[in-house]
Amino acid sequence: MEKNNQPLIVESDAVEICCEPRPFKGTVGALLLKMLLTILAVLIITVAITGGISRVQAQQTVFNVPTTDVLPSGKVYVELDISAKPNEPRFSSFVPRVVVGTGGNVEIGLNIIGNIQPGADATTLVPAVKWRVYNGGDNGWAIAIGNHVYIPVRNKSYNLGNHSYVMAQKTFKTKTRIGFGGGYFTKNVVAPNANRGVGQFTFEQPVTSRFGVQADWYTGKHANGYFTPGGYFKFTPKLTGYAAYSIGNANVTNGNHFFYFEMGYNIN
Repeated sequence: MEKNNQPLIVESDAVEICCEPRPFKGTVGALLLKMLLTILAVLIITVAITGGISRVQAQQTVFNVPTTDVLPSGKVYVELDISAKPNEPRFSSFVPRVVVGTGGNVEIGLNIIGNIQPGADATTLVPAVKWRVYNGGDNGWAIAIGNHVYIPVRNKSYNLGNHSYVMAQKTFKTKTRIGFGGGYFTKNVVAPNANRGVGQFTFEQPVTSRFGVQADWYTGKHANGYFTPGGYFKFTPKLTGYAAYSIGNANVTNGNHFFYFEMGYNIN
């Protein structure tokens, strides 16, 4: 499921629009400490609730771009995504999400985005659904279609939004997986007073049984327009950490880039 938590710089067809820099309360060290404490709290809670270890399930996005993976029926996956920009204008963002497999190659989920510091939150609920319409098995191909509904609940700049997409992925004998697809965001979701069509691309390469490298890319000049390379490490069969660096499609020299972290946990 997509996470859409980039609040930095967006650019419309006619005029560039950037959030106004605000003083950042606290040091970079304080920001990193807050991130680590948040991660630790989530891990303690989830491990305490769920107990033992089971087989890890496939990741449902690379970093931001959806994959063709879907959870099996009854399986539950939780994740905390953290964005942090230590250079000016500094910011941090925390996005929790949950994904549930419903059976029939379908999963549903919920993201809570818009938790940005400093400044007023623009909390938005994002229920989502993904359907893997084709699974080629040994031929390595899979195709999925999906939809996200954006429901702003605080400091609204629009009333309702949508992102629909189609994604195809091919897995090779080397376990390399590449993906490509397209999506469409309705007005104001990722660009002020504008709709956006996007290309969606992914790359994944396991290096060992516990470590791998990966990247994804949303094309275009908008709030989701980033190339994000990074990697993952499986701490346990159920717990995986991700680290990456997001680089904007525009205004990179003006600071449109930041760190991106995830902690994902398969509950059952």
